[in-house]
Amino acid sequence: MTSNFVIIPLLIPFVVGVVLIFFKDNIKLQRIISVLSLITTTAFASYLVQLVQSKGVLTHELGNWKPPFGIILVADMFASLLVLTASVVTLCCVLFAFHTIGEKRERFYFYSFVQFLLVGVFGAFLTGDIFNLFVFFEVMLMSSYALIVIGGTKAQLRESLKYILVNVISSALFVIAVAYLYAVTGTLNMADLSQRIAEANQPGILTTIGMLLFIVFALKAALFPMYFWLPGSYSAPPPVIIGLFGALLTKVGVYSIFRTFTLLFYHHPEFTHQIIGYVALLTIVVGAVGAIAYSDVNKILIYNIIIAVGVIVYGVTLTTNAGVEGAIYYLIHDMIIKAALFLLAGSIIRITGTTKLKKMGGLIKDYPLLGWMFFIATISLAGIPPLSGFIGKFLLVQGGLESESYTFVGVLLVSSLLVLYSAIKIFMSCFWGEPKLSSEHGKVSLKGILYPSAILLAVSVFLGLGAEAVIPYVSTAAQTLMDPSIYIQSVLKE
Repeated sequence: MTSNFVIIPLLIPFVVGVVLIFFKDNIKLQRIISVLSLITTTAFASYLVQLVQSKGVLTHELGNWKPPFGIILVADMFASLLVLTASVVTLCCVLFAFHTIGEKRERFYFYSFVQFLLVGVFGAFLTGDIFNLFVFFEVMLMSSYALIVIGGTKAQLRESLKYILVNVISSALFVIAVAYLYAVTGTLNMADLSQRIAEANQPGILTTIGMLLFIVFALKAALFPMYFWLPGSYSAPPPVIIGLFGALLTKVGVYSIFRTFTLLFYHHPEFTHQIIGYVALLTIVVGAVGAIAYSDVNKILIYNIIIAVGVIVYGVTLTTNAGVEGAIYYLIHDMIIKAALFLLAGSIIRITGTTKLKKMGGLIKDYPLLGWMFFIATISLAGIPPLSGFIGKFLLVQGGLESESYTFVGVLLVSSLLVLYSAIKIFMSCFWGEPKLSSEHGKVSLKGILYPSAILLAVSVFLGLGAEAVIPYVSTAAQTLMDPSIYIQSVLKE
């Protein structure tokens, strides 16, 4: 079914991003416009999810050119749920930025770049054309380049060079892979690609191209062994930008792996999916080692991003409904809870002036609300029932057992304990023990800073306690991923 609602989540941040440029020095107006636009985007994204649930996969043909010749946007349930989640996360991060980012950064087009970042993220989720997936990746990356250096501290400038270099290389590989794909198949429309690859039974050349695309997306998602750039790059900018990056950017890489290896390159899973599975398992292990080895708040949480990426990507290899549903549920959960944790960590760093656990302690006396909010986020991250992390992990374990992926189930359960240990280590070091701050330091005001995190935690609690209401949408998303014909027929109108 064709619908103009599909393009609205792209149009709103694009138009608002341009408008905000003209109000560079009017910070108050920038904030008002940003919040109103994100509330509107979230409302439209919610409506889009309901529309897809009732009407099926929606499409929008740009320029009224029929696929596979024209550019098309496709909103299936998987993409729609991620658009909604990204909208909620960005809204909360922008609310947090009001009190933490500082006027200097706000005057350098911070809010505009956040809107343009959303254009890239939403476009990557909604595009039905693999070349335009590359285009939206670049829109997202160019915005992230600006955000990672905004403020111009020494650490930001040093780490941004590594970040930009890695992404330039991955983008070059992406273009090469797309060129090869077009040379072999003669099309770039993903539904048409799926048909042609199926008709050719995915010969060796197409499998090779598929694995080249996997390398590209693995770089962007920070899978083993290509995660090396993430810990340094994500620890340099302010907490609100780390929260945005941790919640959104790696997840676009994860989404791309899901889309390409469930819609295009799914014919020889004994080779492609087995490699993906091994890489995902190693990613979980490496992330867990990093999370327990560091005593730096940001580094611990960043390595937890790597663990989650491995857990979610393994879902591509699971052949059961429960496994794919678990991966989708855990992806949504992780976007929400990672943003909440980084915002709460930002509050801790604001109070203590450091990211080192050894220099923290005893905050629970003066900041009890912050402490218990962080505790709730910690147990949700680790998958303790009845919060959102438990639902996703339970479904993943069920899917792993059904598909006889016993190694994954074992690694997932052990990693959950290590995640809990690493996050509780932050909680115990920061909030218990002897206070490390001197009496002259004074109590730092958290007025207006905690409620964005509270919104995200409320969403996490709802995803756990209200799982019965959410599961039908996740099941619809999983059904589309497991049956490519649903996507193909909706796009090509067969």
